[in-house]
Amino acid sequence: MTTGTSKPRYRVAEGWGKLPAGWKWGQVAAVAVDSQDRLYAFNRTDHPVMVFDRGGNLLASWGEGQFVQPHGLHIDREGNLYLVDRNAHVVMKFTPEGRLLLTLGKRGQPSDTGATGQAPWTVPRAAGPFNFPTDVAVSTNGDLYVSDGYGNARVHKFSPQGRLLLSWGEPGDGPGQFYLPHSVWEAPNGRVYVADRMNNRIQVFTKAGEHVESWPDFVLPCKVFVSGDGTMYVAELGHRVTICTLEGKVLARWGGESSHAPGQFVAPHGICADSHGDVYVSEVLEGQRLQKFIRLR
Repeated sequence: MTTGTSKPRYRVAEGWGKLPAGWKWGQVAAVAVDSQDRLYAFNRTDHPVMVFDRGGNLLASWGEGQFVQPHGLHIDREGNLYLVDRNAHVVMKFTPEGRLLLTLGKRGQPSDTGATGQAPWTVPRAAGPFNFPTDVAVSTNGDLYVSDGYGNARVHKFSPQGRLLLSWGEPGDGPGQFYLPHSVWEAPNGRVYVADRMNNRIQVFTKAGEHVESWPDFVLPCKVFVSGDGTMYVAELGHRVTICTLEGKVLARWGGESSHAPGQFVAPHGICADSHGDVYVSEVLEGQRLQKFIRLR
């Protein structure tokens, strides 16, 4: 992991995201933008899916009563949403309007890993899908990757139709082992990046699950997002955000001290960037907000 000198600069858009009277952010587990730069926020509130335009105006909401605990979110090229319901042990595919198309996993039936199901989430052994899954990503050919997660120590790869192709990983801190794999992304270079949260690192794999390298120097990485130009954005629960190349060269990093001040962080959990290079960071725990950072040209 090397430190870079090229630092993109941002300013926080204070007050971004307008909610109707009586609504609240709560814990914003995940964010993603579609091809029209509409921002989707996956919330642990009475309004789980909120849709905003770039100006922060609420366009729509849906998903009321459908989720146990919102966690991960990915939007594919067709605009379909893949949503991870952690406590229900499922990953669901929806149309942009909220019509269910596909479900992976068996609702309410965790796989047999021997996990305790509570902090510190001891996982005696790896198993199949899912035991408290965390995130989902769609590759360029439509394959799905799911990080699995709190009660497991694996990454699963599925066909676009939902057929399990392979799984890899086991509990531990060695190469290819995981302690709470929290996010996954297949980048344009063909590598698969996994946020190995409790091991404070990003691990890099081939599409076949072969370990390539590990990057230390992260603080509880929760979300890996890679933009079309190959820039990686990482939300770290340790009050920090990192932007880097696909080779691990740090381009920008800010935060590090818990703060509710605009532009700072308490508990970053989700991150994405739109086509303009603007960055959105969502927070959980005591953070409970969504911030937009406008890239300065």
